[in-house]
Amino acid sequence: GSRNHQMTINVKTEEHIQYIEVDRPKKFNAMTQEMYHELARAYFRLDADPEARVGLVYAVGPHFTSGLELTHWAGTFDAGKGFPFVAENEIDPFYMMSDKRCRKPIVLAVHGYCYTWGFEMMLNTDIRVAATDTRFGMLEVKRGFFPGAGATLRLAKESGWANARRYMLTGDEMSGPEAYRLGLVQELAEPGQQFDRALALARHVAKAAPLGVAHALRLSRLAVLEGEETARGLIYPAMEEVMKSEDMMEGLQSFIERRAAVFKGK
Repeated sequence: GSRNHQMTINVKTEEHIQYIEVDRPKKFNAMTQEMYHELARAYFRLDADPEARVGLVYAVGPHFTSGLELTHWAGTFDAGKGFPFVAENEIDPFYMMSDKRCRKPIVLAVHGYCYTWGFEMMLNTDIRVAATDTRFGMLEVKRGFFPGAGATLRLAKESGWANARRYMLTGDEMSGPEAYRLGLVQELAEPGQQFDRALALARHVAKAAPLGVAHALRLSRLAVLEGEETARGLIYPAMEEVMKSEDMMEGLQSFIERRAAVFKGK
């Protein structure tokens, strides 16, 4: 961005939406270690900011990302370590290096190449829009290694076992329409329209009751990670708490008055 020529992830919050812009277009948004840390700080900021109700991740230039800038990652994966996730003010966007998760939902817009880390980060987002020209790829097996940012853990849960294997074990590209068919993306958009479609969806989330959204996300995630039984035991205590909120009153009042609710997250 113009403010600081070195920043490759630009973050701003407007109308309860935190925009997370991937901005290294001359290198097709290949990820450096510094970009990784900036993204991790953006996730932390989204999680911590009471004004931000939803994140919107997108990229500038012709491609979402061509993958990792591999020359920048010596001493990490080849040394048996993962992403260099250390700091208190970071949340690993791949959800691999700690149990910290962003508690706000994240909408993703992708286009062009969406390779390796882009594909794997997608699996930790909540609503996804892809341009029809998107080319998803886990190319690792073509280059000599294998996906290390979560696809091995998560992709089959979303796409089915053999659908995941079909792309992971070949390194073949998956088209936008194919990702849509498999349910990995929720909307297809004409190239250049993916950001606007994703923003519209983010606005819908931002207008919804924040406490309701937060608990829906938390309990859904808990069911996946720790099982239905654990999540089931927490639903009604959480419901009791939310039913006493100011937003619940506003929701009812807006229904009676036949107007759009204005939620405060209280």
